[in-house]
Amino acid sequence: MLEYFDRGKIASLSKYADHHSSQVPDYLDKLEQETWQKVINPRMLSGREQGRILSIFSRMIRPKRIIELGTYTGYSALCLAEGLSADGELITIDINDELEWLRAKYFQLSPFGQCIKSVHGEAICAMDKIELDVDIAFIDADKLNYLNYYKKLRTHMRKGSWIIADNVLWSGKVIDTEAQDDDTLAIRTFNDYVKNDNGVITFMWPIRDGMTIIQIVE
Repeated sequence: MLEYFDRGKIASLSKYADHHSSQVPDYLDKLEQETWQKVINPRMLSGREQGRILSIFSRMIRPKRIIELGTYTGYSALCLAEGLSADGELITIDINDELEWLRAKYFQLSPFGQCIKSVHGEAICAMDKIELDVDIAFIDADKLNYLNYYKKLRTHMRKGSWIIADNVLWSGKVIDTEAQDDDTLAIRTFNDYVKNDNGVITFMWPIRDGMTIIQIVE
């Protein structure tokens, strides 16, 4: 809808929408600020708009178990954790332990510090040591393994559970015929595979860098 308006109107409408949405917890605002101040490639942060979508989605599902592949500084994990059931847990996996100090800091500042378990290592290997019968899986790790992550999750997740995949538009490269780098090809392959999986229903949401919401129905 916003494409029908000029940039000034879009900015005003975005402010209006933000004003009429629930306030983001202070610890998330502080985490976002510290990420932009101290971390390389802060654009990798999920950010307010996508974070609120993840929060609302998780609150609707009320998951008992969530797995996240790719933690970065922990923003998306904290948003997903908002919807956990009373005895729920979120397991988040990341290969980069250099940012562990930052995500641990904000996990403890949040109400969900005891519900979130951080695992260090390559996600594809760490998944073999974790029970994958989860209610929500969020894929946001290395792009070359997106399809491998998906296949492994599909094998273990039950009917009615959900998979969310981030960066599925890959900065628009998915429709750029000249873009033939490995990451772009991997995302295209993943997108096509999911589209042709008859056991799921999907919606690719063109928000930020694209996010596909997938429900397992068979």
